[in-house]
Amino acid sequence: MELRKLEVFCKVVELKSFTRCAEAVLLSQPTVSEHIRSLEEELGQKLIDRLGREAEPTPVGRLLYTYAVRILRIQRDALQAVEQYGGKLVGRIMIGSGTIPGTYILPGLIGRFRARYPSIQATLKIAGSHLIATQVLDGGLEIGVVGARWTEKGLEWIRHFNDRLTLVVGAGHRWAGLREVTLEELTEEPFILRESESGTRKVVEQILEEHGIRPTSLLEVAEIGSTAAIIEAVRSDLGVSILSARAVEREVRAGTLAAVSLKGVQLERPFYLIRRRNRELSPAAAVFWACLQAEDGQEPSGDNA
Repeated sequence: MELRKLEVFCKVVELKSFTRCAEAVLLSQPTVSEHIRSLEEELGQKLIDRLGREAEPTPVGRLLYTYAVRILRIQRDALQAVEQYGGKLVGRIMIGSGTIPGTYILPGLIGRFRARYPSIQATLKIAGSHLIATQVLDGGLEIGVVGARWTEKGLEWIRHFNDRLTLVVGAGHRWAGLREVTLEELTEEPFILRESESGTRKVVEQILEEHGIRPTSLLEVAEIGSTAAIIEAVRSDLGVSILSARAVEREVRAGTLAAVSLKGVQLERPFYLIRRRNRELSPAAAVFWACLQAEDGQEPSGDNA
């Protein structure tokens, strides 16, 4: 099996699309299809099911994917080790992140890191925190930064950056001029949730349960898999939501959204740095891991009310 074909196969599985894979690996779509067909012929197994516009791995394809990511990681580590032998720190780091740290913390950190280590390339994947944790465990990503702790075993979790959450409402909402509302009032208001794999949603549900409120008692009007889309939905008065203060700071300052406190509730959470337990990081990733731990991830200033 050629490594390039395995790389293309893994990208199809991860992006669930031949078209998006072609864009990511800088090949034509027919070439991507030919690589997959060639692998299937070589192995005598169907690896990818084409379901409309989406591509899903078959059971055999999922099995191959778990081995392929390890093979490609070993190749990457070998190349880095050879370069290291020559005294030059080079390589590519595969980093995963939840939406909030991936949008508001990591881009600046990666920029500072690249200024110090220009020969190290960083690939940042932003997705739901649970998916990122799963892919770090599977070996597809070396390092993750996520907004909630999940139950996956085999991961090292380090509490690090802090994040403040806030209840947000539209500028014309009747709560917009209030300093705080109660949890009981919140359960009677149309509420917009993030998707189930979101770290923000998991933390919000945990906070509610700690205060005796079942998450199912919320008057859910929508589940949206994008913080930016939820902000627009709240501005359009579809409902209220609880989001990271980092994500809504600009809108609150501009007056297009209002932040309201929840009486007696501390809406705070840590972010977690994650890596696979008992797995040695590549030299480049080890340096980035150390830089991550040295950062404070300072959140925006400003009153929450």
